[in-house]
Amino acid sequence: MFEKEYDVIVVGGGHAGAEAAAAAANMGSRTLLVTMNLQNIGQMSCNPAMGGIAKGQIVREIDALGGYSGIITDKSAIQFKMLNKSKGPAMWSPRAQNDRMRFAEEWRLALENTQKVDFYQEMVSGLLVEGDKIVGVRTSLGIDVKSKAVVLTNGTFLNGLIHIGEKQFGGGRAGEKAATGITEQLVDFGFDSGRMKTGTPPRVDGRSLDYSKMILQPGDENPEKFSYLETPILKTQRDCHMTHTSALVHDLLREGFNRSPMFNGRIKSIGPRYCPSIEDKINRFADKDSHQIFVEPEGWNTVEVYVNGFSTSLPEDIQYTALKSVKGFENVKFFRPGYAIEYDYFPPTQLKHTLETKLISNLYFAGQINGTTGYEEAASQGLMAGINAHLKINEKESFILKRDEAYIGVLIDDLITKGTEEPYRMFTSRAEYRTLLRQDNADLRLTPRSFDIGLATKERVDRMEKKEKESDSFVEFFRKTSFTTDEINPILESVSSATVHQSDKLFKVFSRPKVTMDHMLQLDSVSKFVEENKLSSEVLEQAEIQVKYSGYIEKEKNNADKLHRLENVKIPDGFDYSKLKSLSYEAREKLEAIRPVTISQASRISGVSPSDVSVLLVFLGR
Repeated sequence: MFEKEYDVIVVGGGHAGAEAAAAAANMGSRTLLVTMNLQNIGQMSCNPAMGGIAKGQIVREIDALGGYSGIITDKSAIQFKMLNKSKGPAMWSPRAQNDRMRFAEEWRLALENTQKVDFYQEMVSGLLVEGDKIVGVRTSLGIDVKSKAVVLTNGTFLNGLIHIGEKQFGGGRAGEKAATGITEQLVDFGFDSGRMKTGTPPRVDGRSLDYSKMILQPGDENPEKFSYLETPILKTQRDCHMTHTSALVHDLLREGFNRSPMFNGRIKSIGPRYCPSIEDKINRFADKDSHQIFVEPEGWNTVEVYVNGFSTSLPEDIQYTALKSVKGFENVKFFRPGYAIEYDYFPPTQLKHTLETKLISNLYFAGQINGTTGYEEAASQGLMAGINAHLKINEKESFILKRDEAYIGVLIDDLITKGTEEPYRMFTSRAEYRTLLRQDNADLRLTPRSFDIGLATKERVDRMEKKEKESDSFVEFFRKTSFTTDEINPILESVSSATVHQSDKLFKVFSRPKVTMDHMLQLDSVSKFVEENKLSSEVLEQAEIQVKYSGYIEKEKNNADKLHRLENVKIPDGFDYSKLKSLSYEAREKLEAIRPVTISQASRISGVSPSDVSVLLVFLGR
């Protein structure tokens, strides 16, 4: 049934598994994707959307590296918004609503069109390990499949338990059974495991809603897209809507609190802090009489609607009664109630920065198994695990992104260095170099690196180099070209900016906060340069950011360079921290458990103080 030995086996077909399989195969590994249901590859288990604050940056990074998530999102999008546009470009975050069915279909087709990917539908119930090295997997039918590396992307399926009120039943997702066997085996090997919780809201019939009572939430007038390739741009979009809960809705929900698994002790695990259930919001923010509800269509043609902001595990009768009291939902019909799900995860401090486990060689973890939440976080880990699995079995240098290179680097470093006791979600605030890690320059940052390891295509590199060359040329034009007071002062007056009394370089006046590219294009010299060089809107945006934020960008680069000096100070393998008596007890304990590779990584571990870092530097001769 199978090849004698695969290079890489990926277990699970969600966002992490799909990206892992695509990356490994596109780099040349013979790859087998094993999942419990081939119809649900790339399934959007929760909301039908990709991107958002910091998450949109991750999707663009995945695309820049040669992953598929951005392409799939563009092909199945029904609405696009650039969030935080009123703030600086470091905060701009793309987000798309998607057609749930088309998204999964596009993922399936993309993988089927990827050479070297084989598929098999069955549950993996065990791992084949010889010594401290993975050699394959065993399915629930008792079939052994051999491979050189294995990537586990089990999502919420490991011993998954679904809660609806006082009812509970095994499952990894509504309508799908849980996966068993792997957790117990890994614990026997010496891994630590834990339990986490997440939830999802009811799905309802859009025909039963009164949208006239809600606030319209349209997409951007000129929608952008995620992929740097020639993917389709939205010409028409579907609207979302917003409504609110009320004091009455909250009172109706409270009537079910004594039957809630969150409050009666049935659920003991921790849920996502930044995506709480509606009952959790009412309990934690008791002073608020209202919470926002976003009404999101599930696709172009379906009537199914996702009730964003109403995630719940309350009894289904309480869910229904309370939701009927929300404005616009008076006649609501349910497709299915919301539920909570508990599942196993493995604290990610047990991994290397490549996402390979420390205990078992060539075994990789990616996605919610590492304690993260979100499609984008999972997809990025799957991509990195697939890349590094391929590189490891081919005895090539590992591929690790630093914190100043990508949000993906921040994500993985946070997980490996700090661990997580609650579902981890990415935010722009987690990245200390977010001015460098913008959504607009992910290709400039990452495509050359991906091309060097054999993943990003020549087409991507050519497009990136053209954009970089044109952007640099345009910025240089602003540095060298002068303006006259007659042509620039009317523009400055129109934006209430101080006028000038003598000619100067365009770069200087363009750097002013109120002066935009649209103002610059009113100048004949600028518009002529754009027309003659046929510059795209993408290049114009890139040049504007480079001009306006050049000082901030340079400052962050200098700070990153300082960090790199500590990154270059390696800590020897198997270093004995017990002989450093000047280390604090907590630092010694954390350093022994996490085993950082560099002084920089050691400095980011919670409990390791600057004085502890100094002790390490002195001992290492620095």
